[in-house]
Amino acid sequence: MPWLRFIPETTNIDFVGWRYYAFAVDGLLVLVAVVSILLQGFNLGIDFTGGALLEAKSAHSIDISQVRSEVATLGFGEAQIQYVGTGACDQPKNSCVLIRVQPKGNQSGDAVVQKIKDKLGSAYNFRNAQVIGPKVSEELFSDGVKATILAVILISLYVAVRFEWQYGIGALVATGHDVFVTAGLFSVLHMDFTLNTVAALLLLAGYSINDTVIVFDRIRENRRKYKRMGLSQLINLSTNQIATRTTLVSAATALSMLPLLFFGGDVLFNFSAAILFGILVGTFSSTYVAAALLLYLPAPAGAVEDGAESAKASSP
Repeated sequence: MPWLRFIPETTNIDFVGWRYYAFAVDGLLVLVAVVSILLQGFNLGIDFTGGALLEAKSAHSIDISQVRSEVATLGFGEAQIQYVGTGACDQPKNSCVLIRVQPKGNQSGDAVVQKIKDKLGSAYNFRNAQVIGPKVSEELFSDGVKATILAVILISLYVAVRFEWQYGIGALVATGHDVFVTAGLFSVLHMDFTLNTVAALLLLAGYSINDTVIVFDRIRENRRKYKRMGLSQLINLSTNQIATRTTLVSAATALSMLPLLFFGGDVLFNFSAAILFGILVGTFSSTYVAAALLLYLPAPAGAVEDGAESAKASSP
């Protein structure tokens, strides 16, 4: 496209030379995440703390902001309200809402459900009322953490099989780094950590490994073409060749998330924020975590370690 011609196809940046500055910034991010998680933990949402859930149907379309205002007057710890559009709720449109509230203090789940019914009145038909206990919520949180860790490990195993074990370690550290730092954002800013957050972290793991695999694939391709090139030069060359492509893809993905961030409401805000922050961190880590880590591992088969290139050239 003509208007994109000002963007260079390749760059000439000494990524490897700047790695220590990048390590310092990244180390600070990880340190902040670790300290925040250890000191204040996560602000767990209803999904992971327990609460009451019920579905309300009206004969007419529901103004969700009005329902949210009425429920807010009851003084619950947290309330999430969203439209439900399946089955009988399709007619008329937006005639069903799902209400999820977190009891405050020693309130029982049944008492919470009854308060909501009394507040909204007879204009609504209530059904599917459930009380989620703390034990179920703890299991849900544990399963979410296990699913995220398992996804990162399996992704790394795939990379190790597809490339070599050194690349698998780089993928494991980079993907785990992206997920952990993004999770740390929720702790630092005290944002609600819900099932949507777990979904965002799993999606981020997939996005992160995509960038990492592209860098690894270009390194492997150049390794075959430039057999006598040192590993530092090889990483620099490969990263510069794909820098523009990676930047444009990341920018396009970020732009597609902005409408969800600003207009998706409370339900999608945290999800969108996690993805946007993860895109930034993932783009950074594909070079300065995944690729840079190769410098500190035994050289992959066929790669020339730094300093070995000149030794080969001077040998008889």
